[in-house]
This record gives sequence, structure tokens and C-alpha cells, in this order.
Amino acid sequence: MSTKLYDEAFLTGADMNTEWQLPWFFENYKKHNDTPLIFADFGVIDRDAIRPHVHAILDLTNVQERGWFKKPKAMYHAPARKLVWLDTDCQVLEDLSPIFGLLQPDQLNMVEDRPWAKRRGGVQFNSGVVGIVGKPLILGMWMNWIQDSEEVGDQETLTANLNPITQIKYINPLPNSYNWLRLQIENDNEPALNARIIHWTGQKGNDRIRSMMNG
Repeated sequence: MSTKLYDEAFLTGADMNTEWQLPWFFENYKKHNDTPLIFADFGVIDRDAIRPHVHAILDLTNVQERGWFKKPKAMYHAPARKLVWLDTDCQVLEDLSPIFGLLQPDQLNMVEDRPWAKRRGGVQFNSGVVGIVGKPLILGMWMNWIQDSEEVGDQETLTANLNPITQIKYINPLPNSYNWLRLQIENDNEPALNARIIHWTGQKGNDRIRSMMNG
């Protein structure tokens, strides 16, 4: 795989537990996008099946972080000046290239997790879609926080280590259309009329993805 530095690129990743989503993810992505796509291997079984669909592969099988805690490290090592991470349970519906014009340097560029705020109060940002310019300081901080994290995921780790002031400093809100969450559709009666990405989270989301894959 090429080790060139891309001006703009998307990044996704999977291990053996989420590898089954990749054919669906790649099909949706390639239907609407020709921006380079980088893949982070967190421990897939069949890397050769992935190679034809991506421009570069990062090997993160031996890093100490578990599961999705590897995401910030994958972003740090991805060869792109402007980079956007996409979870593999994100259904790409449109051309995503306009997102690069929305990215702010020195910040993580993310969509607010509106269902989380509705249920728990406060502000949290969903890490299913994360954009960066270069390697911002907050990305390194996120990586460090993960080393000792007792939270359930990378998103929760980020939230736990930011207060309302530092959240404003380090996170640039993106439009909801770039990460429309399953709970918004199924529980909160917010139809994804202008969504560029629908994020099918959780076990119920997996069931929806399987139903789409099975026609």
C-alpha cells in the first residue's frame, strides 16, 4: 500500500468483530465518494479482501489499546493533512467531500450527540465521525487519556476529560447531517431528511445493517 501523504482522506477501521460490516460500508462509500479511503486494521481476519477497496492500510493489531480505543491512535498515524474518521456502522448516503471545508485546525471536529443530551443532559459529541487538520494537540491528549481510561468507550473518555470551557476550546461542532444517529430516527422522531451519514449504533443498528445487507 502507498505511504504517500494525502491532502484529504477518510479513515475507517475494524477488528474481527466488526469486519462483517465492511462490504456494506465500502459499497455505500464508493457509490458516492472518490476521496481516498484509509483502513486501520484493528485485527481483521481477511485483510486481503479489504485491500482492493482502500488506498492504504495501517496495522494497529499490536498496539495495547483495545477495540475502539485504538481510534485516536489510528487518526494520529493516518497519512493525511485533512482527515475524517468514519465508524463502519455509518451508512454513507451522499458525497462527503464538503466536510473538509468545515474542519477547523487545533480541534476535533464532531457532531453533537443529541440523543445523549436528551437523555442525560449536558453536551457530548459523538465519535462516529471525527475530523482533524494535521495532528492537533487535543488528539494527543485523547490518546493519553485512553491509556488509563475506565470509561466504556473512546467517546466517553473524551467527554469525561473535558469541562464545558475546554470542550468549546477543543471541539468544533459539525452539522448534524454528517452523523445522524439511529436513536434520532427510531426514538426521537427526527427523520433523517438531509442526512449525509446515518449512524446505525448499537445492537439494533447492527440488526438494521444486516437487514440491508440481506436485501
